Amino acid sequence: MSPAPDRPAPPRPSPAPVGHDSTRELPRPRGTGAPRAARAGTLAAAFDPRRNSLAALRLLLAATVALAHTLQLGFGFQPQAGSTDFGSLAVDGFFVLSGFLVARSYLRLDSLRRFAWHRALRILPGFWACLLGTGLVVAPLLAALLGRPWTSVFRGDESAWSYVVANAGLVMTQFTVAGLPGTASSTDQLDGSLWTLAFEASCYAALGVLGVLGVLQRRRVLVLVLVGVLWALTVAPLAGLDVLDHPLLQRLHGPDVLRFGLVFLLGAAAHLYADRVPVRGALALAGLGLVVAGLALLPDYRALAAPAFAYVVVWAVVRLPLRWTPPWDLSYGVYVWHWPVAQLLVAAGAAALSPAPFVVLGLAVTAVLAAASWTLVERPALGLKDAAWVTGSRPR
Repeated sequence: MSPAPDRPAPPRPSPAPVGHDSTRELPRPRGTGAPRAARAGTLAAAFDPRRNSLAALRLLLAATVALAHTLQLGFGFQPQAGSTDFGSLAVDGFFVLSGFLVARSYLRLDSLRRFAWHRALRILPGFWACLLGTGLVVAPLLAALLGRPWTSVFRGDESAWSYVVANAGLVMTQFTVAGLPGTASSTDQLDGSLWTLAFEASCYAALGVLGVLGVLQRRRVLVLVLVGVLWALTVAPLAGLDVLDHPLLQRLHGPDVLRFGLVFLLGAAAHLYADRVPVRGALALAGLGLVVAGLALLPDYRALAAPAFAYVVVWAVVRLPLRWTPPWDLSYGVYVWHWPVAQLLVAAGAAALSPAPFVVLGLAVTAVLAAASWTLVERPALGLKDAAWVTGSRPR
């Protein structure tokens, strides 16, 4: 997820921050006069912070990732759209939304300290709760289901304790506990959905740097330049120039940095240029056609259709009639919890069911855990976002 908002939310998967301004005007850049007026027919005019499809889209994207991974863990396949699986497309959508919302959040808060605090509150408490639950509860249950002593996970080099401590900094370095899940496959991870969160946080940090340098407020064209560079690097392999194939760049996860950085910055650019981005059904349909063509013809659809994909996502935010905003935001919890739930179901033998009931059971259990995460961890943490120490004054 991804795709995580100010009002909770991958991935991305984690998912993006949602502010709740009471105006449709764009944020007021520092050092300028009045906010830019929202031209009719543009994204700035169409986006209403209180009436949009963000909550429904985030939940839909999280459920898509959960569906894809549950099928992969239970039955060894994922639904594919040409060269790309549905889970990866959903995570890309999370990062587009995240870029849009995080750029909006920075400009609205106009403070690096508050911005960093909001982002930390949104992504870390739910992550830490999942890390603890996975290491200290899921791992012992897995051991018992597989006929091993449940206490065995607390001993050895890759113990449950080291799993929690080693991964607490958001960068996943230990993926198994005492050899569990032990499937000897690419899915042999206790929670294979958490690795994208480090890239999400890196995108937050990069955008914070751009904000401090005044790029978001006064030099927004530089964001388009960065998008152009990342898109050119994505297209380069089609010309036989695999610029990210160097061993050092591979160790630094260059391909993942390129992928997530591109779609995240496209979302940020959509917000920064919202006063110029037209919102038209014909353009969305053309963009969708480019995405389909990219999926069908290329190994990486982003080389042809990354901007088109981002446009379709932001168009859906303002034009789809999914204006439902639930009191509980389950998208982040669904994203981080679905993988260990599926691992437990596989160990319990539930994969003997056909795919449909297996997926329904997995999503139902995941929804319960996501609700607990929101109620007990995420919502209380977000209540601290306007703490006096970070705002410098009593919140209004």
